[in-house]
Amino acid sequence: MKLRRILVTGGAGFLGSHICDRLVAQGHDVICLDNFFTSQKTNVAHLLGKPNFELIRHDVTHPLWLEVDEIYNAACPAAPGHYQYNPIKTMKTSVLGAINVLGMAKRCRAKVLQFSTSEVYGDPTVHPQPESYRGNVNPIGPRACYDEGKRAAETLFFDYHRSNKVNIRVVRIFNTYGPRMHPFDGRVVSNFIRQALYNEDITMFGEGKQSRSFCFVDDLVDGIIRLMNAPDDVTGPINIGNPVEFTMRQLADLVIELTDSKSRIVYKPMPADDPSQRQPDISLAKEKLGWEPKVQLREGLAKTIAYFRSLNLDHFRPPTPNF
Repeated sequence: MKLRRILVTGGAGFLGSHICDRLVAQGHDVICLDNFFTSQKTNVAHLLGKPNFELIRHDVTHPLWLEVDEIYNAACPAAPGHYQYNPIKTMKTSVLGAINVLGMAKRCRAKVLQFSTSEVYGDPTVHPQPESYRGNVNPIGPRACYDEGKRAAETLFFDYHRSNKVNIRVVRIFNTYGPRMHPFDGRVVSNFIRQALYNEDITMFGEGKQSRSFCFVDDLVDGIIRLMNAPDDVTGPINIGNPVEFTMRQLADLVIELTDSKSRIVYKPMPADDPSQRQPDISLAKEKLGWEPKVQLREGLAKTIAYFRSLNLDHFRPPTPNF
């Protein structure tokens, strides 16, 4: 295997830090770039003494000049409370961040992979969602800064590919969970686990009938790295996620069981534009990458709960006032 110089933007975040782990272990020279808005240095502290790892505090909305062979562009707040806290900044991170990393990729002739999202499908009218589905997104709603920001980033990636021959990859990531989730990120898995461990009321929006498909982080990282290493004609977009669907009520019941919690479920109104269903069609990932998830939800939740039990929540603070 040829060793490469690799930049990971958002590299101290939940997903980015796991990507850094895998690439450092493979021996590559890894540059982790993060502004630490929703991430924390503890996610990559164990890598700081490694000779092939470097950490830079920088905001991807500002230009940067580095010499690299590959770029994983993971920088962007991904939980609704965080990306809605400063929606203009969220849109800038997606759009200006994409422009900056694509400009670097063009100059360096580097491969660049965009972390896109299943949110580009909006509240889908097609189920499960294949990559050919163009989505049902409200462009002026409270979630649009993230949904449309990611859609615009995909546009930029393919325009740079067509106009400037930049070597691109686009992955559409479905709900992911696992160790290093921020306990106050506001995502449903971390909310339920944190509340259950402290026997607090578990907050359920709507009737709990809305569904999601949860992919364990190790499986996701495997799929993303396979996409980066795929032949150059495999640009994507490619869905990476677990196609097994669960309702929010099923997830809450499983978390209560695994934590042996005394929490009760309380119901609150549904947030605006919250999708009713989310399930990936992963036929393309199976065909092009030979990838499918291996970790079942019960096993992955047990590992995630063990991680949350190890945390001292006094060492964390909600990154925004939303939580």
